[in-house]
Amino acid sequence: MISDTDIAIRLAVAALFGSLIGFERERRLWAAGIRTHMLVSVGACLLMIVSAYGFEHATKMDHVTLDPSRIAAQVVSGIGFLGAGSILARGQVVRGLTTAASIWAVAAVGLAAGGGLFFAAGLSTALILLILVGVKPLEEAYRARVQSCTLEIEAERETVTVDELKHILGVRGGQIKRVTVAPLPPDLERTTVALTRVSRRDIDAGAEKLKDAPGIHKVDVTKTKSA
Repeated sequence: MISDTDIAIRLAVAALFGSLIGFERERRLWAAGIRTHMLVSVGACLLMIVSAYGFEHATKMDHVTLDPSRIAAQVVSGIGFLGAGSILARGQVVRGLTTAASIWAVAAVGLAAGGGLFFAAGLSTALILLILVGVKPLEEAYRARVQSCTLEIEAERETVTVDELKHILGVRGGQIKRVTVAPLPPDLERTTVALTRVSRRDIDAGAEKLKDAPGIHKVDVTKTKSA
C-alpha cells in the first residue's frame, strides 16, 4: 500500500492538471469549466488509486485473483455519460464536442496521476492545452476559407446565368451546389445560388461585384455554416 503522502501528492497533481485544462474551457464560457475538469481528474485519480491499491488485502487470500485495472477501465466508458451532457445540438449545428473530448482526456490525465505516471500526466496536459489553445487559430483560419453561403439575386430575366456567376464570383463549377430560379413580377426573377467551400473574403467580394453588374437589382447573402 502506498503512503498517505503519496496519495495526497497524486490527488493534488490530478487536481492541478485538471484545473489547467478546465481554465481554458472556463475562459470560453463553457458550462464544463474549472470545477468540472478538476472533479473529473481527481475522481479518476482516486478510482485509479482504489483500483490499484484498495484491494491488496484480497489478493493475499487463497484462490483469489483480482485484476487491479478493472475499476480504472470503467472510467473510460463511464466518463462518456458526462461528456455527452456537454454536447448541444441546435438544428444542424453541434456544439460542445471539444469540451466533451477535454473531459474524457482529463479523466485519462487523472488516471495517469493516480497510477504515479506524473511525466505522462504532465506531458499529456501540455499537449491537451496546446491542442485547445494553439490549434484553435489554425482551425478558425481554415474554416474561414471553407464557408458555405446562399446568394439571393433579384435581377432582370435571363440576366444571371451559371457561366456569368462563375465569372463574376470567381468560383469553379464544383463550388456551386445548387441554382434555382423563380419568376418575379413584372419582368424580374429571383436566382438562389448555394455555394460551398468558399472563403468569407470571396463571398463578400463576389456579392459586391454582383451588385455592380448590369441588370442586377438586389443581392442578399446568407452565410449558412462552416463546411
